[in-house]
Amino acid sequence: MKKLLSIISIFLLSLTQAQLSNIADGESITLRIHYGFLTAGNANLTTKKGNFRGEPHLYVRGTGSTTGAVKAFFKVEDLYESYINLKTELPTFYVRNVKEGSYRQHFETNFNHSNNTLLLTDKKTPANGTKTIKSVKGVQDMLSCFYYLRSRTPNELRTGTVINMNVWIDDEMFAFQLKVMGTETLSTKFGKINCLKIIPSVKSGRVFKEKEGVTMWVTNDANHIPVLLKAELAVGSLKASLDNYKNVKYPLKFN
Repeated sequence: MKKLLSIISIFLLSLTQAQLSNIADGESITLRIHYGFLTAGNANLTTKKGNFRGEPHLYVRGTGSTTGAVKAFFKVEDLYESYINLKTELPTFYVRNVKEGSYRQHFETNFNHSNNTLLLTDKKTPANGTKTIKSVKGVQDMLSCFYYLRSRTPNELRTGTVINMNVWIDDEMFAFQLKVMGTETLSTKFGKINCLKIIPSVKSGRVFKEKEGVTMWVTNDANHIPVLLKAELAVGSLKASLDNYKNVKYPLKFN
């Protein structure tokens, strides 16, 4: 279960339209996380538009926590924050502050996209100070990648499309690849809805059983809200399903 909600944050990806114009101010998405037969917890993402360091930004706050019986033996309280420049669709500042059982970590990252570097500060262990790390062009963080992919056009998300990106996670950078497999109609607590089926390629062994052990479905509309995620972990399986949504820009069409 360690870093379970971090995994959710990486793969809850939705998609469409340029410069994040399809993201409403005050949007909220909540998913219920199931681990095997147990309801393991909840993950929530909220947005707010405003200025940050003199530029228009989208502020994203992501939280994750375990609930019920799972919380009794493995308590998770995760907080992620990202300030995404609305002009460039790239992150400016990113916070990862997690408490997962006995595991603790608190990093702050400042991105300098003009010279492809970032400043990493270890807030949990101040003695480690701040490090300057060489980055790559167009790097995203664990939250900004979610909203960056939502800004892709329908033509960029046709069946068979492959999207590559570099994502900053913890204190490392990872290459991810996502392939659009096609469309499917899923049943949800709100009704049936048409979705895009997407498979991300991930490194096996550390967390997942297979290289492509994750499948996700997002609404096939202008919102591309995550509806369902399934992951085969090294130990057990995980599922996250849409539990609630508020202030999405375009009406969701459930049948």
